[in-house]
Amino acid sequence: MPRMSKTAHEPPDKDTARVEHARLGAEIGRHDLAYHRDDAPVIPDADYDALRRRYEALEAAFPELRTPGSLSGKVGAAPAEKFAKVTHRVPMLSLSNIFDVGEIGEFFARVRRFLSLSETAALAVTAEPKIDGLSCSLRYEAGKLVTAATRGDGFEGEDVTANVRTIAEIPKVLRFDGAETSAFDVRGEIFMLHEDFRALNLRQEEAGGKIFANPRNAAAGSLRQLDSAITAARPLCFFAYAWGDWQGPLPAATQYDMAQWFSACGFAVNPLMRRCANAVELAEHYRRIEARRATLGYDIDGVVYKIDDLAFQARLGFVSRAPRWAVAHKFPAEQAATRLLDIEIQVGRTGALTPVARLQPVTVGGVVVSNATLHNADEIARKDVRVGDMVLVQRAGDVIPQVLGPVLSERPSGAKPYVFPDVCPACGSAARRGVDEKGEADVVTRCTGGLVCPAQAVERLKHFCSRNALDIEGLGDKQIELFFNEGLVRTPADIFTLEARDGAMTPRLAEREGFGALSAANLFASIAARRAPPLNRFLFGLGIRYIGETNARRLARHFGTFAALRACAGAAADPLSEARAEINAIEGIGPVVAEAAAEFFGEPHNQAVLDALLAQVTPTQMEAARKDTAIAGQTLVFTGTLEKMSRDEAKARAESMGAKVSGSVSAKTNLVIAGPGAGSKLEKARALGVRVITEDEWIVIADGG
Repeated sequence: MPRMSKTAHEPPDKDTARVEHARLGAEIGRHDLAYHRDDAPVIPDADYDALRRRYEALEAAFPELRTPGSLSGKVGAAPAEKFAKVTHRVPMLSLSNIFDVGEIGEFFARVRRFLSLSETAALAVTAEPKIDGLSCSLRYEAGKLVTAATRGDGFEGEDVTANVRTIAEIPKVLRFDGAETSAFDVRGEIFMLHEDFRALNLRQEEAGGKIFANPRNAAAGSLRQLDSAITAARPLCFFAYAWGDWQGPLPAATQYDMAQWFSACGFAVNPLMRRCANAVELAEHYRRIEARRATLGYDIDGVVYKIDDLAFQARLGFVSRAPRWAVAHKFPAEQAATRLLDIEIQVGRTGALTPVARLQPVTVGGVVVSNATLHNADEIARKDVRVGDMVLVQRAGDVIPQVLGPVLSERPSGAKPYVFPDVCPACGSAARRGVDEKGEADVVTRCTGGLVCPAQAVERLKHFCSRNALDIEGLGDKQIELFFNEGLVRTPADIFTLEARDGAMTPRLAEREGFGALSAANLFASIAARRAPPLNRFLFGLGIRYIGETNARRLARHFGTFAALRACAGAAADPLSEARAEINAIEGIGPVVAEAAAEFFGEPHNQAVLDALLAQVTPTQMEAARKDTAIAGQTLVFTGTLEKMSRDEAKARAESMGAKVSGSVSAKTNLVIAGPGAGSKLEKARALGVRVITEDEWIVIADGG
């Protein structure tokens, strides 16, 4: 965190305060954009809170610093331009923070003074976990969800209605009897469970996609997708806890009973919400929630207190960017210092080299930590973490411990900067940093020996046999893991020599547990039937980064044979070579895919594995795309359920007829084929005036092509 010019107990002079206030304002503004708009915070919450407290303390000491443009009166950040904007009928404000149990009593005292309540007058307060997610406002009219918007800057948010409709926990039609007569906003937090976050990052890693730093970023990034199908594929949750505009009388008189009404309507509300009578009960519930924090299964960063009586809330009103009747009691940062014993490199399923800190065991927030992530080479260099350092460790969202940085005053003499390896520790292949899917410099170093690297072997074998690759029936994930662990199949070529080796095995496959003569014979027949796979499927099955089904088809159509592709990609190591230029020039490919192909085919360790595989398999030439059909050169989108052919077959037929198949509708879309259950894509197509046809009409086009 940046050094302050003065401590909180030593007020600066006016000129110094003005300079510091401006600097803090600029820094806080950058962090607001990173957190609220870009879903990529760069400092811990505790550091951000400290910046805010200092900023507000300067304004308290020098009121003239508080201008109409002051951040003290602002919430969040302006909505991103890629979404339509929604104006909140009632602003979505933030909460004031407290950081000490002793401040709970001060909160009660302030409220009593404002309301002129005696010390003996009843004053109930609700307490519930503060979810670390993305705030969302849901508009219901006649009991139906009509609009969903992010907080944005508190006054104007992003329209994420189509994406919110994919979240199962958000009811599309309310089930409460009186709901259909009203129009109102229900507000709450969209978040992701820890287990779903871990599973998502595994899928992202396997696909070569973005790895999310924490569940909050994953939830926010998932909600802010231009394609709602991506949001639908990601498991998001929602807790309702507040409301905005409300036409007509509220259905309850207290905060607690409003939450119960939300539950009756079909919303999930936090089960840890309690109604407390005084500061002692609030403090006790705060400690109970803090003790359970690590086991909840989702991220929280404090406890929110709200005056229960809604009439009192109305009288208390708001000050600046927050209500007087509520406050967030933030948890202290969970940090500890310990010795960095070593930095080890782990190789992931897609070849990503991830540095892991091996630590002298230390207790952080009640959990013993001996390992922590260092993320990537850039992070190690930026923090200048060295083996032997005393380092600060923090549990990030109760999920992944992370190293914050070294304690420089305790650095041992002779500690050397860490040199990130350029060779994979698992297989000895070159390890390089290329570019990401946007063509920008990748922060991740990856092993290029995909087919030979043991750290990637099992997952690559599963991919090679998967439905959209070679589709070897009877060789699913469990069978591959079994064969790999027993040493029967270690490379793709081993699959095709399995039957020939079976006679020398003890026991033979038919005699092994879970198999029999018939299942073994069926498996061998299925393997034999895949000795001449289509080139595009074979290429996709190799698992080369960025070469998915679509790019595999593009490359297969261009080169015709695997030998031609291999020769060109193998000669493309030089970015300025004619071979690289040829790959770059293929429509839809470009430099990112060309670089990935050049790395894969240029890695010597892959050559022997490919040679062994090609001795068993002969990829067949893919049918060339036609240019004389009615849809040649057009962009098609399939949506809804196709009942007469699979989505894969429809996509393949369209591409063989010279069309491009896209996953999202845009102004460049020429034709949308809509089956039953078509949703937001169909709506967008109609709004853009794109031609829409049924599956039956599509089949007429496909058969006549």
